[in-house]
Amino acid sequence: VQLQASGGGLVQAGGSLRLSCAASGTIFSSDVMDWYRQAPGKQRELVARRQSGGGTYYRDSVKGRFTISRNNDEKTMYLQMNGLKPEDTAVYNCHLRRYSGGTWDYWGQGTLVTVSS
Repeated sequence: VQLQASGGGLVQAGGSLRLSCAASGTIFSSDVMDWYRQAPGKQRELVARRQSGGGTYYRDSVKGRFTISRNNDEKTMYLQMNGLKPEDTAVYNCHLRRYSGGTWDYWGQGTLVTVSS
């Protein structure tokens, strides 16, 4: 599995961006895909997760502003980010976890989101 994240950029506070994560290789509907971010000098944190059954999780600070989704073919994941704030500035990375004879983790290369005040 390879993941390619894209869509980052520079945006003013209050603006919007849509991140994409394209997965290549065999993807199963049971694979859990999510978005993490890491701001300078801070630890990586989970931003949003789409569960295999379709349920979603968002960290409190992005609830109501970010929306995670996946294409029907399960191979592309999106993160729609509205109402961006300077504290959302970070490198965003997509991640896939597979449970198959063990736990397998796959990461994309990250895309930088910069929100100016």
